Amino acid sequence: MKEISRAAENVKPSSTFAVNALARRMKAEGLDVIDFGMGEPDFGTPENIRRAAIRAIESGKTRYTPSPGIDELRKAAADRLYEDCGARYSPSQIVAASGAKHSIFAAVSALLNPGDEAVIPAPYWVTYPEAVKLAGGVPVFVAAGESAGFKLTAEQLDAAVTPRTKLVIINNPSNPTGMLYGGDELRRLAEVCAKRDLYIVADEIYSRMVYDGREFVSIAALGEEARERAILINGVSKAYAMTGWRVGYSASSEKLARVMGNFLSHSTSAPSTISQYAAVEALSGPQDSVETMRRAFEERRNRAVRRVNGIPGIGCITPEGAFYIMINIGRQLGKTLGGRVIRDGDGFALSLLERARVAVVSCSGFGAPDFVRMSYAAGMDDIEEGLRRVEKFLSEEGR
Repeated sequence: MKEISRAAENVKPSSTFAVNALARRMKAEGLDVIDFGMGEPDFGTPENIRRAAIRAIESGKTRYTPSPGIDELRKAAADRLYEDCGARYSPSQIVAASGAKHSIFAAVSALLNPGDEAVIPAPYWVTYPEAVKLAGGVPVFVAAGESAGFKLTAEQLDAAVTPRTKLVIINNPSNPTGMLYGGDELRRLAEVCAKRDLYIVADEIYSRMVYDGREFVSIAALGEEARERAILINGVSKAYAMTGWRVGYSASSEKLARVMGNFLSHSTSAPSTISQYAAVEALSGPQDSVETMRRAFEERRNRAVRRVNGIPGIGCITPEGAFYIMINIGRQLGKTLGGRVIRDGDGFALSLLERARVAVVSCSGFGAPDFVRMSYAAGMDDIEEGLRRVEKFLSEEGR
């Protein structure tokens, strides 16, 4: 038989879903697993949003909608972007998709020709390089290590640019690192993009989850030049605990919005109509639930960071947003844990899950093999018990 698509065959499975699948299988077998793996809030979707979905069903709003989304959603998203970060867009510049991940695929597909390069700071979210490759592009990784706060500098970006470079992907706040780019850092990156004629895919899905009184700055709020070069990616999954509703959106120039709308019209079309009406309520309704979750995550982060840094043999820096901690396991490499020689995060995560019944995500798939990612989107009791197990695992296995 003829070969299948090489591009499709080369796509790597998501490491976040892989560890979650194994943890769920163990739970189904009756094992007591503490799950720090998946990146989704453990809160329920707020009641006003759920009721909006029910009203949509009862009023017959269950048919196809325009591919870029219903007018009400596009306006609500534009209004929310302006209210939250001062980035002004018209509804026609907003394109809804089936989750922020789908918006990223639409963005890179709209921008990349075969052989075009996309600069991706490492650590990175696992989907970025796969989306670039499926669009025919070439991911170019630039190390942004722990000593640099896991952030790309303007100098690094400038040095990575070649005649084939088309765009840079910035995740702010970041999955998996939780680090936040400040306004001055973003401004310097935007200046490089203007000088080197680059587009910016700015994934801001965690923009409402920022801690310690810090201010989130959208790169599109830095001026007309930056806004014209940027495709903002956002959605309702994280801030409103709506991961399963599958509604994301992008904000970009009129031309790019039209191209992405056309792309979506021939792939999935618009998101679920019912979910779109729920998203309108999320974006335009009361916002108090967002702050309630943000405060809870900040409290959990504080506890988790103190606890991790109190365990001999591992450590972390304090994340400034999202709900992840990058745990440095460099001192465990070469040791035998759980009967396995630890060579990277893959082996550490597997041994920890098998022996201690704690699920974390290896960051090998994030471009940081000496780290594992812990999500603190879990209850405080689970955080305490899970990290107690980690400490016991390291103390007993490391003898």
